[in-house]
Amino acid sequence: MNLFRPAFLTTLLFWLLSLTVLTSASSCSQEQKAQLKDALPGVASKAGGAQPKLDSVYVVKYMSAEPKFKDQIEWAKKFYRERDFRLGWFRDHELVPQAKTMLGVISKAADEGLDPKEYKTKDFDKLFADLEKVKADSTKRNALEKEIDVALSGTYFNWASDFYRGTVNPRQVKTIDWQVKRNKIKLHKALMTILKERESTYPYYEFEPLHPEYDQLKKALAEYRDIQRNGGWPTLPATTKLKPGQAAPAVALLRQRLLGAKPEAAPATATADASATPVQTVANNPTATPASTTKTTAPAEKYDAELVAAVKAFQTQNGLKADGSVGGETLRLLNIPVAQRIDQLILNMERWRWIPKKFEPDYLLVNIPDYKLHVVEGNKEVFDMRVIVGKTLNATPVFSDKMESVVMAPYWNVPFSIIDKEMRYKLAANPQAYLDRLDMEVVKGWGAKATPIDPSTIDWANLTRAQWKYTLRRRPGPKNDLGDVKFIFPNSQDIYLHDTPHDELFSQAKRGFSHGCVRVEEPLKLAEYLLRNKPGWDLTKIEETIAGRKEQYVSLPKHLPVYLVYFTAWVDNEGNVNFRDDIYGHDKALAKEYFNN
Repeated sequence: MNLFRPAFLTTLLFWLLSLTVLTSASSCSQEQKAQLKDALPGVASKAGGAQPKLDSVYVVKYMSAEPKFKDQIEWAKKFYRERDFRLGWFRDHELVPQAKTMLGVISKAADEGLDPKEYKTKDFDKLFADLEKVKADSTKRNALEKEIDVALSGTYFNWASDFYRGTVNPRQVKTIDWQVKRNKIKLHKALMTILKERESTYPYYEFEPLHPEYDQLKKALAEYRDIQRNGGWPTLPATTKLKPGQAAPAVALLRQRLLGAKPEAAPATATADASATPVQTVANNPTATPASTTKTTAPAEKYDAELVAAVKAFQTQNGLKADGSVGGETLRLLNIPVAQRIDQLILNMERWRWIPKKFEPDYLLVNIPDYKLHVVEGNKEVFDMRVIVGKTLNATPVFSDKMESVVMAPYWNVPFSIIDKEMRYKLAANPQAYLDRLDMEVVKGWGAKATPIDPSTIDWANLTRAQWKYTLRRRPGPKNDLGDVKFIFPNSQDIYLHDTPHDELFSQAKRGFSHGCVRVEEPLKLAEYLLRNKPGWDLTKIEETIAGRKEQYVSLPKHLPVYLVYFTAWVDNEGNVNFRDDIYGHDKALAKEYFNN
């Protein structure tokens, strides 16, 4: 036997390499062993011949030629580089099951509010059929496997980028106010999870969303689309005004709108028996009679207790005072078309794609359109409270940060914009008297080193921002705009949470009254909660400090994430779909980008 024959040397080297690798991997799982075997160049498969390999030039060239793949080149390079440019979607020349699963998921992208056509870049049915035809020709087969593999990866990254990161990048669109920290999903790692090449706590391997709130909106979207397919809901006359116990022809339409009952003309001598109708909203009753079948000549029907309860539930789910009266805002919201609600659901699903893939266990969340603060501990909400947010012209910004301290008996430092627009002329007329009346002072410097300045030495009438070198502040006390407590999470926009002396405003359904900061309904409850792990700072100590009217900062034991977000649709714990008005026009701005791309 000639030990120096090339064929024998090749066989010997391959045997030694395989023995070395497999011995070092003896403690690995069977799956990892299979991956190591697959990684060895030149290993013959059951189908015959070595599995082909890619290189970066091929990947970049192929994806650059397809406009829909261009933005995904970096993800593809990372994916193939991690696997030493082995194919990802083939094992022993056979497609892995995940390929067909992914294509099936993409075919249902409309369920996510996405357009399936955006992800059907390649004709995979044809490519798969062509592959079957050339299996006997290893050269043609290998070439097609490489093309299909990169095409599948490009398709996945194209879809996953939209599904997991959003079709719109809010940081790149000036008209969209969203500075909440973005998720940091690494799509090449997600694909490796799908292909069972790595473990993950996230449901990538199931092609599932990351947040249950998104999934709930998705189910609501399906329900509302069913309503749309069945003709939508009826429109009540613009003149409709109903109080409990009244009778009117419009009651039949209202019953159909909220309870899914078909309005029928009752005999002139009788009133329709409303009590026979099951309590079920149209939103949960896709088989409700379409508006086109409504008989507008129906006789008067009594606005009974069952329907009043349905109206009150509707009002609650739309952020209105639940008084059971129909008219005004209630009528306006009842008559919003189902198509508009569908778009609203889709836009809020998009926002959930922007949210970090996982919240911290403890955090505060303010949903601006809902005027509500949620306190979450250990991934569970422990309490919530009403808040007041900025007026339309002083919109509360959408962002996230970390709370660092609670301030007792705070000064209120008046922003120059308020001095300029609201106080200038009164200050110019009689500065000292005006400031005394407001319990305010002008100081130079900050904190304990701040020294009072005679306000009459300032030319208030001609004052500009560039000339303003002082601080105008209101002293701690009952007149202070910040109330007794403020909560600081340092940020460039100078936004924080605080108390207010105007508690009466919390009874309003729509609470956009501030200059941008967020006023909380129960500041002492929030302060006590935040300082619960701070020795010596119980409620009694907090109240004593406030009564002393001397500003004091208290650092939190641990900085707490704060999210100021903007969701105008969500599903509550009882499964009810809630909607809120687009108070700042953020839905409108997002819709322009989302639906016109």
